[in-house]
Amino acid sequence: MSSSFIPMRGFSNAHFQTILPTLLSKNEKVLYRHERLELDDGDFMDLAWQALPSVDERPIIVIFHGLEGSVRSPYAFRLMKALDAKGFNSVVMHFRGCYSEQNRLARAYHSGETGDARFFIDHLHTLYPERALGAVGYSLGGNMLMKLQGELGSASPLFASVSVSAPLRLEMTADHINSGLSRFYQKILMDSLKRRLLTKFERHDYASLIGLEKEVVPTLKSFWQYDDLFTGPAHGFKSAEDYYARSSAYPYISKIKRPTLIIHAKDDPFMPSAVLPTLEQLPEQVSIELSEHGGHVGFVGGTLLHPKYWLQERIPAFFSEHIPTSVN
Repeated sequence: MSSSFIPMRGFSNAHFQTILPTLLSKNEKVLYRHERLELDDGDFMDLAWQALPSVDERPIIVIFHGLEGSVRSPYAFRLMKALDAKGFNSVVMHFRGCYSEQNRLARAYHSGETGDARFFIDHLHTLYPERALGAVGYSLGGNMLMKLQGELGSASPLFASVSVSAPLRLEMTADHINSGLSRFYQKILMDSLKRRLLTKFERHDYASLIGLEKEVVPTLKSFWQYDDLFTGPAHGFKSAEDYYARSSAYPYISKIKRPTLIIHAKDDPFMPSAVLPTLEQLPEQVSIELSEHGGHVGFVGGTLLHPKYWLQERIPAFFSEHIPTSVN
């Protein structure tokens, strides 16, 4: 299904589209209400609410950020504003350690970890059974959400979900971002991951736990290396290859039973379009909007003086189309 997105004139290049949202958000304020949710395993989850649910009766949209993202990511706080304007409350569920403080346990988060999201969605469904629940995931968060929706099938409490620029085939994505100009983005993300991991060494002896020496961390250059030495063994996988195979959402999409929109750009510098399923592989409730341009979580139209963020129009519109008249 073709996309209605029209890129900013003169800035349709994939790298412009990917970087512009950050460059154009330097002076924007991020407004939210913080909540910390304690978890049964001794860890915690940080939440960023657009409006506290106890005083807001609107449908709730859960936002799952991308790798090393947070409520401060431009796509997250802009969507919160857009959803608010269209009659939705929203909350960013931070993956462990991605807000302002390292999580307590030796584990971290990864692309296929659906347990925390499932716990939080069930938590919301229990507290607010009369409220409709939807979710949107960006990049890593999009892969996780699509995997979760496939796992849950018709039992999902979400009335609809949206995935944006998701690496639905992790191995293919790790190869692509480790080549050509895409390595620029890999370096930025790897630097952040390594800083976070080095901080975690202050609490955890990874040499004993998974055989990873602290001195090795600064030498890691690619996701393949990082996931092979940390993400995989720290989360119960045999290797990076095993982690990618078991955590990719691609095999789960055919099992999704709730209305779902997958948004992607052909020129995404993080991954090839081959990460997407074909139309023949899509179940009835899942649609793909594929644009020629848009970069990675970009999709900026308008002009430099008056930019238009297409995702902030399309995503609320999709939820509005599918909002249930009543919640069971």
